[in-house]
Amino acid sequence: MDLEIDGNVALTTASSGGLGFAAAQALVREGVHVVINGRDADRLADAKADLEAEAAGDARVVAVQGDLTDEDDIDELVETTLDEFGRLDHLVTSAGGPPSGAFLDTDDDDWEHAYDLLVMSVVRLTRRCAEPLAAGDGGTIVNITSRSVKEAIDGLVLSNAVRMSVIGLEKTLSKELAPDVRANAVLPGPHETSRITELVEQAIDQGKYDSYEEGIADWANNPLDRVGDPIELGNTVAFLSSPKSGFITGQSIVIDGGAGNANL
Repeated sequence: MDLEIDGNVALTTASSGGLGFAAAQALVREGVHVVINGRDADRLADAKADLEAEAAGDARVVAVQGDLTDEDDIDELVETTLDEFGRLDHLVTSAGGPPSGAFLDTDDDDWEHAYDLLVMSVVRLTRRCAEPLAAGDGGTIVNITSRSVKEAIDGLVLSNAVRMSVIGLEKTLSKELAPDVRANAVLPGPHETSRITELVEQAIDQGKYDSYEEGIADWANNPLDRVGDPIELGNTVAFLSSPKSGFITGQSIVIDGGAGNANL
């Protein structure tokens, strides 16, 4: 299916790896110019090279190093995008997850950092991107969050509580920025990212599993009996960024292989 976004410009955050990279990958395969972001210069350079190898047509990849909790870095990220391409059609927000832990094991600094990383980064990015997104032929925002906003996950109090704010923001934006900009969110369950691979390998070293296959299978607690391929989430992001999904806005779409038990 041609998503009809060839030549568009997308800004994707936390995209030097993981699900942010998968979103950029799906977009660049559609011929979209992508601006990627990450804190680690080496990882970011590797991601840029990988994406350029997959780019369709004349799609370009621009890498901007920066920390999403730093307002100046966010300013530079958006300004570089507009300087390079003169437009912005799609904003895809992602961020690394906060540390796991129970409520009584967290302190104020933990809560403030999680809020700054997960919520204020989206607030600041959207504030700076709203005008250029609205200036085009149909801007889109897709927030990559977590299935934890649908059903709380044991041991992830920060993610369970703080990410809910992004969903409230996304729903509000779908109304306030309409009809020029559509806003949606995707709520991923386990996908086979480098983070999960690392956790499985650590568990093997600790003697919990005998093999990688055994360890990854332990994450596949869903009706499809497997973890997700990151590009499956990336493809959903690309679809939500395209006119093919033109009547979808204000929605939070769970991508977890059917693991959740909620009816809605």
